[in-house]
Amino acid sequence: MIVPSAGPDFGLASRRALVTGGSSGIGLAAAAALGRAGAHVTVAARRRAELEVACEALRATGVACEALVLDVTDSASVDREVNSRVPFDILVNSAGMNRPKPLTDLTDDDIDAVLRLNVKAAFYLARAVSRRLVDANLGGSIINISSQMGHVGSARRSLYCASKHAVEGMTKALAWELGAARIRVNSLCPTFIETPMTAPMFVQPGFREWVCERIALGRVGEMHEIMGPVVFLASDASSLMTGSALMLDGGWTAA
Repeated sequence: MIVPSAGPDFGLASRRALVTGGSSGIGLAAAAALGRAGAHVTVAARRRAELEVACEALRATGVACEALVLDVTDSASVDREVNSRVPFDILVNSAGMNRPKPLTDLTDDDIDAVLRLNVKAAFYLARAVSRRLVDANLGGSIINISSQMGHVGSARRSLYCASKHAVEGMTKALAWELGAARIRVNSLCPTFIETPMTAPMFVQPGFREWVCERIALGRVGEMHEIMGPVVFLASDASSLMTGSALMLDGGWTAA
């Protein structure tokens, strides 16, 4: 009988992580989780004031972090900032947005804005980070924050669904392309989480009830429930996992 000599390793000591959209919501929870597991975290967002507040809060809990003011939709800025730093071992593509509307009400600006941030920016970051890792002959982990909406459809969310289905396709393709370089690429697919982005949705009459009826656990998610899965995907505990979608949807897609 062969018994494994060691258990799973969730530690991230000496790793360097880049988290986009890290000043609030899921990105902030991811940054906190990675930092508490031992990683040095670079937290990227567009708004300096909010970013500095977030980093001060992280440091107060013992997280080693750096604030990076960055427009992730600007590919030149992404390349410049990533190239000026030691290669990142971990990338969490968390910057994202949603403009829920009926198809017939969507404007060109809506379509361009959502696809620019949810899809193109994720490509820019993955490209820049993986270039550095390949050049340095280092492995790594790319985590794309996707959604249950990357696996199903929903009324008033055709644009968001399209963007997250694109993220799922990108994740699978990059897993094959980067696997030989020991760079793993996975997606994390939450259901509705209590965040600043979803807060305006939950004040709409009947919306929370509509959501909870579609979640097997009967409730929406909380930010702390993102943290364990992020550390798992970033760490060697998931060393054989790439090209996968880790569902964190309370059973939504099990129906």
